[in-house]
This record gives sequence, C-alpha cells and structure tokens, in this order.
Amino acid sequence: MGRTSSVDDHAIHTRLAAVFRTSGYAGASLSALSEAVGLQRASLYHRFPDGKPGMATAVLTSLEADLAATLEPLVSEPDVAAGVAEMARRLAIGYRDGRMSCVLDTMTLMGAPDDIKAHAARLARTWLQAMTAAAVRAGATESDAAGRARAALVRIEGALVVARVLDDPSVFAQTLAELPDLLGA
Repeated sequence: MGRTSSVDDHAIHTRLAAVFRTSGYAGASLSALSEAVGLQRASLYHRFPDGKPGMATAVLTSLEADLAATLEPLVSEPDVAAGVAEMARRLAIGYRDGRMSCVLDTMTLMGAPDDIKAHAARLARTWLQAMTAAAVRAGATESDAAGRARAALVRIEGALVVARVLDDPSVFAQTLAELPDLLGA
C-alpha cells in the first residue's frame, strides 16, 4: 500500500505560489520550490512530473478556484455595491491587506512559458468579465462597464505595487474602499 502524503495539495500550492510571488517564474529555482514545500526534489517531481511548468500550472489552477470564490459575491449578491465590497474584503484577505504581490503579475515576468502566460491572462480576463458583469448589473452600459472593470483591475494591481514599495498598506485599503463606487454605482 502506498504511503499517504504528509502535505495536502492546497498547502503545497500555497507554498509554491509564495515562491513564484517573490521570485517570478524564471527566478523560482527548484531548490527554493523544494525547500518551500518541505519535500525533496524527487518527491516534488513525483507530484509534478512536468517539473516547474507543472508546478506553475498547479498554482494557477489553485488560484483559479480561489479567484472564483473571491468573485462569487459579484454574482450572488443582489446589491451590486455590497457584492463589490465583499469581493474587496476577500481581496484584502487574499493579498494580506496589500502586503503580497499578485502571482498573476510575477508568474508572467520574463522567462515564463507561453502556456503559463496564457493561463494567467485567462484568469485576468475572468476577473475583468466578472467585474464588467457587475457594473452592467448596476446600470452601466457594456462599454462603460468594461472600462470601469479595467480601471478597477489597474487600480488593484497598481495599489499592490505602491503599497509594497512604500510599505503602506493603506494605499491598497483605500483602493479597495473605492471599488463599490467605481463598479456598483
């Protein structure tokens, strides 16, 4: 009978994501990935026979599920502004109040394979589509809603950078607080 894994998939994906967040795809060495997960390289390759590309794909697939949970209030909440506020609350938790970089950004830095970049782009488009749909529900035209969604994503991603660079999480908090007016008004 096979040995049961001592580390579950979600924990592994979270630890791998931390390395990709800080190092990008090209900078994430197998040593760093192995150390973060707490598995020897052979065990890591047993879980991810495709090596680093397989690890990156697993991280993005896990992120896809997390993103769906974060965006869910945009669909389920009857009051659009309340749904946007709940999405913002979930983003604050996910990004540790602006102290963590976005893995969609860092995963697509120079050296990332095209399929990894394409997967990250699909996730960004999913995020944009969800925010666009929320703004349409709030009464915006499709064109205006798409512009608002793009502005929201630019603000979120930009605030993550500025909050980290200035070591001032209030920048991210302020951006999140403005989202209900931007998307839900």
